Amino acid sequence: MKLTVRTLTEDDYALLSSWWKGWGWPVVGKNILPDEGKGGLIVEENGIPVIAGFIFQTNTKGCWFEFIISDPNYKGSRDKIIQELVINAEEVAKNLGYKYVLFVGKSKGLIKNFEELGWFKDPVPSHEMMKKIQ
Repeated sequence: MKLTVRTLTEDDYALLSSWWKGWGWPVVGKNILPDEGKGGLIVEENGIPVIAGFIFQTNTKGCWFEFIISDPNYKGSRDKIIQELVINAEEVAKNLGYKYVLFVGKSKGLIKNFEELGWFKDPVPSHEMMKKIQ
């Protein structure tokens, strides 16, 4: 198994949309994603995309790593591809000058992998809140 990581391109959005649909989730609009859907990373296994996530830059020393999505039909080790994605996102964030990366999620598999990579998990769960204002 050969894993490679690259920056998302315009062409990846249709694939990611099919993954969101495949998981039964709403498709995240380009207008809410960094760089219109190109502001993140995608991991490929043997040249086939398997997982992606987005880096939301801020004007602080912290950025957000969010909207992680994987191929719902992927049969390999999710732990391996999650950790490859997170490690590379951390490296990109460091290279951009960030000191902190924040992730909010509820997937037990994602959370387990973030913890294994040394991320702090708040013991009191919280809720994501969002409102469309225009």
